[in-house]
This record gives sequence, C-alpha cells and structure tokens, in this order.
Amino acid sequence: MSLVFTPIQGLPLVQPGDPLPELIVHALAAQGLSLTDGDILVVCQKVVSKSEGRVVELRRVDPTPASRNLALALGGKDPRLVELVLRETNRIVRAQRGVLIVETGPGWICANAGVDESNSPSPDTAVLLPLDPDLTAQRISTTVRQKTGAEVAVIISDTWGRPWRNGLVDFALGVAGMEPLLDCRGKADLNNRELHHTVFAQADALAAAAGLLMQKDAGVAVVHVRGYRWQSSPHVSGRALIRPATEDLFR
Repeated sequence: MSLVFTPIQGLPLVQPGDPLPELIVHALAAQGLSLTDGDILVVCQKVVSKSEGRVVELRRVDPTPASRNLALALGGKDPRLVELVLRETNRIVRAQRGVLIVETGPGWICANAGVDESNSPSPDTAVLLPLDPDLTAQRISTTVRQKTGAEVAVIISDTWGRPWRNGLVDFALGVAGMEPLLDCRGKADLNNRELHHTVFAQADALAAAAGLLMQKDAGVAVVHVRGYRWQSSPHVSGRALIRPATEDLFR
C-alpha cells in the first residue's frame, strides 16, 4: 500500500456564510486534481467553524461571576474566554496549573472546549468547534459527489493535546463515508494467533498524518489522501471514536 497526501492550495480565507463544500471543489479543480472513488479529504475544523458562523467577538461576551472566579484561579486567564468555554462544556474534567480540560456537549474531552483564538478572522475573536462536524463532513462528501462524480470519504480534523503524551496531534471530529474504526478482531496475526482486542482508529490516524501538512502557518486547510483502502458505510459518525463512559477506566 502506498499513500499520497497532497495539500490543497488556493482555498480563500473563509468567512461566515461561505459555501465551504463548493470552495473546496473549486480549489481542487484549480490545482488540477481530479478525484477518483476511494479518495479522502481531510478538512481543518477551523474553516468549518468559520463558514458556519461559529465565531464570537470577545467584546460581546459578558463573563459571569463564576467565569471570572475560575479565570482568576487559573492564573489570570481571560474571563471572556473562560465564559465561552463553560458555555460549550458539560463538565470540567480538570482545572489547575492554568489548564482547563472539559467535556463538550458531543462528548469530546479537550482543552478549553476547543475554543481557539489562533487564525481567527479578526483580532479579539474566538472560534468555537462546529456543532455537528459529522453533518458537515456529509455535506462536503455529497457536494463532491454531485460536482465530480467521485465517491470520497471526508474527515473533519482538529489539533488536540493527549493525556500522558507531549505534543499535539490532529484527531477526527467528523467523518462521512468511511468507517472511522478498523475492527481487526477475529483476524489472525503473522503467527496465526487470533486478534481479540485490535481496533484501529483509522480516521484519527489519517487526520494525524494530514495534520503534518496543515500546520498553523502553512495556510493549508484541506489535504487530499489517495491510496488508503477504506470500507464505505452510509451510517458513520466521528462520535464512534469517543470511548463510552461505561468503558472508560480513568473516570
């Protein structure tokens, strides 16, 4: 198997209300890249959030006393940002040493509920996570099929930290077309021993690899992937990558 990851250049700076699926198709065509069945598009969360209007001007945020107190306890964080984080939060997992780890509405556990000021449309604004990245991934996949005739998988990715590991890695938030998990249970290893627990997070692995081409200053919001064999499914969700609370030994 040989994989080819190609950064898509020329996508304009996305603004709220912009038709992101159409912009992606146009950028692919402008680069002369013809899609074929089985290709994958990894799309940065930031452009998804911008196109869907998930951008907040901090001057319009009025922090509650609870947000102000928590911001102070965290070493002087901007209480407006803390307020936005708490609005996106189901529960606080950890708040200490200036770090706020929370569980968001869909169940993602990450720093600051994914609220981010980097590469925001203008100064003093923050970008929130998409409300439904699976739905966005499906819309992009549908538009690509309608415009090009190619059946492609789409992954919406974001960059998060990880427990017990230094450094940031891109993860899959939303998935369309392909199974996010590759279940190898029941198959045999090289010594013909049956596998009982091996389930690969293939959508996360693809997002992480594409993330190497989508660094903050690269100006790349979409990466085209060719050569990875995936199983299609009409009923997929990035939420399948979230470990259920009943199976989480660390809660």
